[in-house]
Amino acid sequence: MFESELFGHKKGAFTDAKEDRVGRFEIASGGTLFLDEIGNLSLPMQAKLLTTLQNREIVRVGSNKQIPIDIRLICATNQPIYEMVNKELFRQDLLYRINTVEIHLPPLRERLQDIHLLADHFLKIYCKKYNVQQKRINSSTLKKMEIYSWPGNVRELSHAIERAVIMTDSDTLQPTDIILSTRETREEGLIFENYNLDEAEKLIIRKVLSKYNGNITQAAIELGLTRTSLYRRLEKYGI
Repeated sequence: MFESELFGHKKGAFTDAKEDRVGRFEIASGGTLFLDEIGNLSLPMQAKLLTTLQNREIVRVGSNKQIPIDIRLICATNQPIYEMVNKELFRQDLLYRINTVEIHLPPLRERLQDIHLLADHFLKIYCKKYNVQQKRINSSTLKKMEIYSWPGNVRELSHAIERAVIMTDSDTLQPTDIILSTRETREEGLIFENYNLDEAEKLIIRKVLSKYNGNITQAAIELGLTRTSLYRRLEKYGI
């Protein structure tokens, strides 16, 4: 069924295939196709995707006809894709095919300055969606959100704001309106997913840069480094 979703199918190709169907690749031809959570693709599907990208053509399920496509492909994943390659869970040749331009988006817990901006954005969306008076977030509520580690990242923040908009009658969101997992809340410091020194140093540098809005001089002072030493580390970690 997933193969049919991407590549389409011919009538009678499988049970319930009652008519021809155009797949996502054909629909997107001449434009952009976004594949989310590509790290969850099975190895057979990875092989089919690689063939499609190399040949720039698709074959519908139940057909032998090759259909040319012209797309710009954007992929996203929250999986450790390079580790998956090392464990042979993701094809290396496919990874090199799709990562011509690679953008690393740090988790929300490393972008504290984005939490207020995103929360305000979602407030506007959900107040309009549920036809309620525009609400705001007070400082104590914002503080509560800043000490939370957001394992679900932006989606979790969006759901938390939506829930608060639905459940509260006040025009100001209080800390009690934001329901979070207590297991993921930290009072202070940093949460490390592992104790690899390079990963820990990278996380600390990002945290301090976020604190000073990217000011290299102030970040270097707090880290006890010279600007030159900090720049070397930024280059080393690709920050």
